[in-house]
Amino acid sequence: MLDTAPLLSPSSFPGIRRERLETLQVNLGYRCNQSCRHCHVNAGPKRTELMRRETVDTVLAVLRARRIGVLDLTGGAPELNPHFRDLVRMARGAGVRVMDRCNLTILGEPGQEDLAEFLAGQGVAVIASLPCYLEENVDAQRGDGAFAASIAGLRRLNALGYGEAQGLELNLVYNPQGAVLPPDQQGLEADYKRKLLDGYGIRFNHLFTITNMPISRFGSTLLSRGGFDDYLRLLKEAHCSANLATVMCRSLLSVDWRGYLYDCDFNQMLEMPLLTHDGAALHLSRLLDEDPGGMRIRTAEHCYGCTAGSGSSCGGALS
Repeated sequence: MLDTAPLLSPSSFPGIRRERLETLQVNLGYRCNQSCRHCHVNAGPKRTELMRRETVDTVLAVLRARRIGVLDLTGGAPELNPHFRDLVRMARGAGVRVMDRCNLTILGEPGQEDLAEFLAGQGVAVIASLPCYLEENVDAQRGDGAFAASIAGLRRLNALGYGEAQGLELNLVYNPQGAVLPPDQQGLEADYKRKLLDGYGIRFNHLFTITNMPISRFGSTLLSRGGFDDYLRLLKEAHCSANLATVMCRSLLSVDWRGYLYDCDFNQMLEMPLLTHDGAALHLSRLLDEDPGGMRIRTAEHCYGCTAGSGSSCGGALS
């Protein structure tokens, strides 16, 4: 795989600092039951990296010590970590809002037959990746049969009360098929809701549009096809300075499977950790005694992906 990291620095991206820590986004490992073309984590069935129990315990301790209100679980498929359910139970027991970034197909995997019921029973908000409402597009991006398995997963979640106005929260995630910016989030959400309801009887709460980052698997594809520079130019020309006020890195920290801290999941994939004063990677355990508020956020050219157009974050468009 071609490495885009050397092409992203130095950068002209504006300097920004973090504010109050509200969300801890924890990557429980890179193992996944899928290998999606747009995946910036390079996750897949052959990956072996998984967070250990002692690091999970540190996550819980930090949630309490820093009074963090939101735990955002991601991967890979976070549910494949053997400590996933214990972490969810204990975080929910402490009053923390838990979000599971679910690829939907995991709900039908052997050994996960009761996963949907577990998530519903714990009141977990599900953020489900569905890159398109058309079967051919989803299967082209995620593999044959992925769309049918995703629809089956959505129906199962709906049957448990997910996606209803007063029920459990179910949000979908859209990624563009190629080197373009996402369309208007509000308009696309309306299209998704109409297509999925009319075609499959499926309901959900909101759609999040997320810009593809020029890193990892997607970035490598751009390089191999000669489109990397053009895509980076697109992001920079579409930069909107108003989005700087609400980029997710101001209130979120990303934790990798070893427990090291990053300003976001994308920096994690680029191996750009938060650093101590002596230049060492900052570990999660330091948050037990230190407040990260006011720290300078590490940036590079890929950060324009979060400020381009309507902006992009793990919660969708910014404006």
